[in-house]
Amino acid sequence: MKTKLSVFEFELKEKFIAKYPVDVRDESKLMIVHRDTGEIEHKVFKDIIDYFDEDDCMIFNNTKVFPARLFGKKEKTGAQIEVFLLRELNKESRLWDVLVDPARKIRVGNKLYFTDKEDNEILVAEVVDNTTSRGRTIRFFFDGTDEEYHAILRTLGNTPIPKYMDREPEAIDTERYQTVYASEVGAVAAPTAGLHFSKTLLKRLEIKGVHLPKVTLHVGLGTFRDIEVEDLSKHKMEAEYYSIPIETVKAVNKSKAAGRKVCSVGTTSMRTIESAVSATGTLKQSEGWTNLFVYHPFEFSIANCMITNFHLPKSSLMIMASAFAGHELLLKAYEEAKKKNYRFFSYGDAMLIL
Repeated sequence: MKTKLSVFEFELKEKFIAKYPVDVRDESKLMIVHRDTGEIEHKVFKDIIDYFDEDDCMIFNNTKVFPARLFGKKEKTGAQIEVFLLRELNKESRLWDVLVDPARKIRVGNKLYFTDKEDNEILVAEVVDNTTSRGRTIRFFFDGTDEEYHAILRTLGNTPIPKYMDREPEAIDTERYQTVYASEVGAVAAPTAGLHFSKTLLKRLEIKGVHLPKVTLHVGLGTFRDIEVEDLSKHKMEAEYYSIPIETVKAVNKSKAAGRKVCSVGTTSMRTIESAVSATGTLKQSEGWTNLFVYHPFEFSIANCMITNFHLPKSSLMIMASAFAGHELLLKAYEEAKKKNYRFFSYGDAMLIL
């Protein structure tokens, strides 16, 4: 039954969807969910420090969101086209996988022109392939250096906040739709469980002796794409690049061997570490692409606790949280969250599953 998509449906009124972040990162609400007893507690996020001790371990995804949403004009007609950069396929030839909107207007061979605020043309791209109904491969034409080229892309781009926020990106999103520890550029969406951590809270955890190792998983839109099959075993995740350095492996395995808490900060960190499990059930140094889809029943090998947000119904993120917490307990927690006016989705509140 728990491998059926329909069991992950629940009613969620629009008033619960967070369209803006709270004023202070670590003052969002925090729900503590105890798997062993079913107990639920209500805290403020910065109280999370009370649940971790010396030699416990929190695993963070240090990916950095790049301004992936561009607006260009189609040749001849001048129609505005949204171009969402997904993945750079070839740095030398400046090929990208992108989504375009409206897609019906964009065909192979079309050229797109990108201009600055004064409407001066500064970049041109050509559509070279169709990949999906909305997907295209495009090639940018630019004669300058790679540094100049990427600087122009950053200038043209907008922070890619999720469409369900139903608003345009604002100045606040440049800072807040990014974790304070983001360092590795490559994501088109933020690892949102990490958005709750302030620099002050991280320093307090460090002083307490909690290990804070990093992994990298460049979040793609595939993580958030609708699941279109009822049988979850037939769903295929899009591959995302990940990397786990040796210093993270050492810190995680040391805490694991000592029986300490090993906490995955978010579903993306969880996908990363569960993609690199050794034959002995420990974390191993690894780099590559993962399309791991976690759903019940799944045996988690590395983390024994997890921080996550409150997710969209029938999303791969909710399905993973359900596999970790237990389905009935997670649904109970979501209903409790609605009663207590928790905020849902990317800018919403957080849950610590113990």
